[in-house]
Amino acid sequence: MHTILMVLLRLLAFYLGLTTTFFTLSYFSVPTASFYARLLASYGCLLLCATYGVFASVALRLFGKHRISQWTVARAFSYTMALTTGIHFEIVSGAEYLNTRPCVLIGNHQSELDVLLLGAIFPPYCSVTAKRSLRLVPLLGWFMALSGTVFIDRSNSASAHAAFDKAAAEMRKERQSVFIFPEGTRSYAEGPEMGAFKKGAFHLAVKAGVDIVPVVAGNYWGVLSVKEQRFRSGRIPVKVLPPIPTAHLTAADVEELTRTTREKMLKELVALTESPMGQKATKAHVEAGEEDLARLATPTAMASGLER
Repeated sequence: MHTILMVLLRLLAFYLGLTTTFFTLSYFSVPTASFYARLLASYGCLLLCATYGVFASVALRLFGKHRISQWTVARAFSYTMALTTGIHFEIVSGAEYLNTRPCVLIGNHQSELDVLLLGAIFPPYCSVTAKRSLRLVPLLGWFMALSGTVFIDRSNSASAHAAFDKAAAEMRKERQSVFIFPEGTRSYAEGPEMGAFKKGAFHLAVKAGVDIVPVVAGNYWGVLSVKEQRFRSGRIPVKVLPPIPTAHLTAADVEELTRTTREKMLKELVALTESPMGQKATKAHVEAGEEDLARLATPTAMASGLER
């Protein structure tokens, strides 16, 4: 046991040392250093918060409060990411609509960084949906299973429908909300774009008879681009739109509901991306140069909350 602990501590020290080294190199404008520094910091935060989530979920279950597990872990992830990477999703309007309960929250899906979006907007008594294979991932999968994640087998239509039926019943009974990315996959868009919406989230809302609450994050291609190995600090604007009622709708209305909701969200996505804060997270602001990016990666900037 002592040997295992020593190995783990050495691995942790190496990981922290490597991350610190990359952050230091980014200060001296070494190409891609900022990308790898924040990438390592992000994985570290995710692992730390998933571990915390396992213990928090078990403890909260003992007191019948496991339905707030994902909310408390989401907040922890948001705080640790802001401190270590300087990245923050900021709600600029509509925060009061997050109190709608129960509801189906939906958001535009840009990249892996959208996990941090959840950290910023996730309300209590809400759970995510995820592909079934994630249950097998150590720590993260354990936490998700313990905290009430709705797992969907996308390769099995009957299984997916059964999962949604169960989720709808639980939403009505426990007043539990659900968050879904209706695009189904990440867009990695370089501008204010969204992919086609899948109808699952809308069928679920109609089946449960609950409101849909759209959440829109401005395009942040300038903050994160895996293809160009760019990962910098920044504030990304988020707007929560007014709830869309579904109480009197049927399955026949889902297609139109999907279309009109996507149109509303796309309109807000364009407006957010063109806003002053949004412009700082887009391609135009990246042209400020590598020297600017390096300055944003300094420990002093991170500690001060990174106002840019």
